[in-house]
Amino acid sequence: MDIFGVLSLIGGLALFLFGMDYMGAGLEKLAGGKLERILESMTNRPIKGVLLGLAVTAVIQSSSATTVMVVGFVNSGIMKLTQAVGIIMGANIGTTITAWVLSLQSIEGTSVIMKLLKPDSFSPIIAIVGVMITMFVKSGKKKDIASIMIGFAVLMYGMSAMSAAVKPLQDVPEFRNMLLLFENPVFGVLAGAIMTAIVQSSSAAVGILQAVSMTGSLSFGAALPILLGQNIGTCVTALISSIGAKKNAKRAAFVHLYFNIIGTVIFLIGFYVLHAIISFPFFGDAINNVNIAIVHTLFNVTATAILLPFNKHLCKLAELTVPDKAEEAETTHLDERFLSVPSFAIEQCKKEACKMAEIASSAMVKALHIVDNYNAEIAADIRAGEEKVDIFEDRLGSYLVKLSSKSLSDDDSHEVSKLLHNIGDLERISDHAVNIVEAAEELNDKGIKFTDSAKHELQIMMAALEEVLNITTEAFKTENTRIAADVEPLEEVIDHLKDDIRARHIERVQSGSCTIEHGFVFSDLLTNFERVSDHCSNIAVCIIRIKDSNLDAHEYLNSVRNDEAGSYNTNYELYKTKYALPQAKK
Repeated sequence: MDIFGVLSLIGGLALFLFGMDYMGAGLEKLAGGKLERILESMTNRPIKGVLLGLAVTAVIQSSSATTVMVVGFVNSGIMKLTQAVGIIMGANIGTTITAWVLSLQSIEGTSVIMKLLKPDSFSPIIAIVGVMITMFVKSGKKKDIASIMIGFAVLMYGMSAMSAAVKPLQDVPEFRNMLLLFENPVFGVLAGAIMTAIVQSSSAAVGILQAVSMTGSLSFGAALPILLGQNIGTCVTALISSIGAKKNAKRAAFVHLYFNIIGTVIFLIGFYVLHAIISFPFFGDAINNVNIAIVHTLFNVTATAILLPFNKHLCKLAELTVPDKAEEAETTHLDERFLSVPSFAIEQCKKEACKMAEIASSAMVKALHIVDNYNAEIAADIRAGEEKVDIFEDRLGSYLVKLSSKSLSDDDSHEVSKLLHNIGDLERISDHAVNIVEAAEELNDKGIKFTDSAKHELQIMMAALEEVLNITTEAFKTENTRIAADVEPLEEVIDHLKDDIRARHIERVQSGSCTIEHGFVFSDLLTNFERVSDHCSNIAVCIIRIKDSNLDAHEYLNSVRNDEAGSYNTNYELYKTKYALPQAKK
């Protein structure tokens, strides 16, 4: 092979790896985190874990990605180590789908149908369709499908380029002699493991092996240990991912490694013992693409069938490797490993944001309840809640910024934008809760008492505020635009309540029934109430307008308020009646 042949081989490998990555990214965006949510809802049944791991890996075309996700699940406390074992085994089976797809290269025949089944024939068509969709279609989902098509076509072109580059080697005696060295199981396993560790993909490593097999120089005896070694090499990705993780996450990575090492040892011993007894006639024959796919699948299915009943023993072995240490910090869904799977990372962000919303809303409701009946313990609890919300905002904000730099679908990009906007409003709500606590403390410390009229007016406004908080929190957690639409009319009622109550209180101060000191505290409370409802409005409008990326917040507010026949005015009148102030005394 001359320098040009080497360049063709490297170029083909580059196209192959790029195509696989591009296709996997398209598949992941199209799935939109649904498959990962299924994984997250795992039960304790190992066989179900195997099936789920198989299904997810078959779709996203990467056992490494699935395993890294599982390491993240275990690290964040979402999944137990025993649950992870079945998924890891299933991921190994699921990754064999790639080898079967690549085996289409070996299809032979002169009929039109047989020719169309060859990737060299249909890949250009797929590429053309994919490029046309990318250029002329705006739909995000269709663009994801186009990415899958283009990635698949590039992958197949890369495979063809590698096969063409190594084909001349079939006539080189030194190349055939070198391949014979790999019939030694130890050399073969090491070569396969090193190759996969370098390219960081067992599917890609198997693809390279299939390309070499098309020279006709690779025997079954040499290919088998290389293929098994490739399964061990793919564990490197998960092991690297577990660096700096908690002990159970490291154990999950080691379970993956031990599964493949033990499976390889059992399979090799069984194969060579049988070969010594009955002497397999195909041992020295040339292996082809289809045979490699068969052996790859057979190994992973056999290893899973043998080791699945011993899943708890694999966990014990991992626990011996990574012993227990001191208690670790509280878990979080925001694991850095999930950034490689953006759609799932967004799902985790939503969960954390929902927790943040519940804490902020709860702190505000508690603050409302201690205005008239101050309680030091509840005040301390509210301040602790505000500190938690600050931590949530800091961690979520940093994580979302990292996530926004990834390749996101349109829907995922909108979700990131929505969360970044909303966590700021949630943090401000918790700040206002503390402001209200401080006002309640001043009332308590100075013995300030409002008039019965002032108390009643505040209670009406606080009841309206508590309802708008509950509606906003529910809309945020469920992403329900219909519920979110109820926030704006109630927020408008609260705005008017603030103006009316403030005007009445000024009259009381002027008449001497309330002091200036009363007025300052009373005004602070009204201002905080009104601003909380503004933040609720911001959250609700964001939920609604993110559904339509072209909808501006101001345009939305103007349109609903000016639509006399719409539900806004109907709801506004209902809330206005529900939270009407008593008629002012003359």
